[in-house]
Amino acid sequence: MSDNSKWSSKIGFILASAGSAIGLGAVWKFPYMTAANGGGGFLLVFLIFTLLIGLPLLLAEFVLGRGAGVSAIRTFGKLGKNKKYNVIGYIGGFALFILLSFYSVIGGWILVYLGISIADALGAHSTSDHAALFVSIISNTWIALGAQALFILLNIYIVSRGVQKGIEKASKIMMPLLFIIFLVIITRSLTLPNAMNGVTYFLKPDFSKITSSGILFALGQSFFALSIGVTAMLTYASYLDRKTNLVQSGISVVLMNIAVSVMAGLAIFPAMSSFGMESEGGPSLLFIVLPQLFNNMAFGKIFYILFLILFLFATITSSVVMLEINVGNITNQRNTNRTKFSVIIGILTFIVGIPSALSYGSLSNTLIFGKTIFDLMDFLVSNILMPLGCLALSIFTGYVLDKKVALEQLHIDENKKSSLLLFKVWLFLLRYVLPIIILIVCLAQFL
Repeated sequence: MSDNSKWSSKIGFILASAGSAIGLGAVWKFPYMTAANGGGGFLLVFLIFTLLIGLPLLLAEFVLGRGAGVSAIRTFGKLGKNKKYNVIGYIGGFALFILLSFYSVIGGWILVYLGISIADALGAHSTSDHAALFVSIISNTWIALGAQALFILLNIYIVSRGVQKGIEKASKIMMPLLFIIFLVIITRSLTLPNAMNGVTYFLKPDFSKITSSGILFALGQSFFALSIGVTAMLTYASYLDRKTNLVQSGISVVLMNIAVSVMAGLAIFPAMSSFGMESEGGPSLLFIVLPQLFNNMAFGKIFYILFLILFLFATITSSVVMLEINVGNITNQRNTNRTKFSVIIGILTFIVGIPSALSYGSLSNTLIFGKTIFDLMDFLVSNILMPLGCLALSIFTGYVLDKKVALEQLHIDENKKSSLLLFKVWLFLLRYVLPIIILIVCLAQFL
């Protein structure tokens, strides 16, 4: 039996890929930004951009990953027949390493709140000032570091078990549960008084609220939301067999990501409308607003625990790929020494993430370019490395990659005019449209 990492099934690949894409950005940031930028109008713009921008880039990563069948840092050199192209893979690996270093901080917060909420439901803990509780947790050095370490240990355990027994098995359990928990919470949220006002607020188009900045956010979100540009999807595709249809898989991942984003809004905004609460995004939504929200609801403590479990699943399914890519880069995607390198990279990630974990405590007054260390790391990855990776991905696939490789991986029959036409449209987007759009998004954030 081959020692190389492989998926055992197509559904395992799709669930793991969707899990990688469905992270905190989709669950807590997207609903808020949708409401702040025109509701249903923004949602429509996002859907269009996701299909025209996100999907083509996702398919590009799938094509490169399966076409090369090697680790991310070797993929571009192999397909481009020149090792200089491997710099694209190194950028992706570095971006994911930095991303996990501060993403694990939030994962740690979720674990702490899950423990507190369970204790609260059992009557062992109680609080009325959720804002003060949040500040006390994130500013406490030992709680912040201990929780971050625990979250990284969870990731090390999953990744060390391999693709099939670790990542795929975890995704097959967590992703269905994520959707089930969402449905339970949405059902409860929609049965509250005046819930439909929140649904209208979230979904009804109000094009007068759509601004140029909102359109730019929709553009950025369309490829950021799918974990594109950092070789995550490329690596997952490299574990795939040759028979799986990449186009169908890509569409499935995109639709699941969109579904979760919409479900997050349907879970949050009807309840906020019912209790007359203002919408917020980011950590304050999860750790300050939602506890107050669920406290006003029958069996609210149970529903908040379910929501935290949902967030934990979304966080872990995204974070394991961040560790997996660099483990795969070092082991060349073999299971030999996987556990050792999972531990080593996990420890290094924790060490690099310490300043981010302390950004709200002992290092809160340490600012670089006016940003905390946590915010600076976030900006480096989200605003510089990911767009750079997307730009390189688009140009490499459009101009450097041998078209025969793309045709083969996408199962395109050159004798079928309809399939060949779609392929040419995809290639046109990668060559001439997406690089311009990515550059616009990049430059706009600095203006």
